Amino acid sequence: MPAYDEEIFGPVIAIISAKNEDEAVMIANDTCFGLGAGIFTKDIKRGEKIAVEKIQAGSCVINTFLSSDPNLPFGGIKNSGYGRELSEEGIRSFVNVKTINIVT
Repeated sequence: MPAYDEEIFGPVIAIISAKNEDEAVMIANDTCFGLGAGIFTKDIKRGEKIAVEKIQAGSCVINTFLSSDPNLPFGGIKNSGYGRELSEEGIRSFVNVKTINIVT
């Protein structure tokens, strides 16, 4: 199905079953994209560990839906972009550092 391996924006969901957590992570990471991911779980600590250590995405949310916040950096990895926008990290993306060395 196109929703499995194409980057789709809008009110679309693909439901793919997994036998266990490892298979679910493998399915989630089996993409050349990586803008955002969501984990829904009753075990918040386990969800946090999965988000930090296993999921390949620029943003990962737990028990909510992905959205941007001007206070947090936002952007993807893989073929979903390079760098971040919003927040202090995003501002730095739009400036060039100039080095000036004066010898007297």
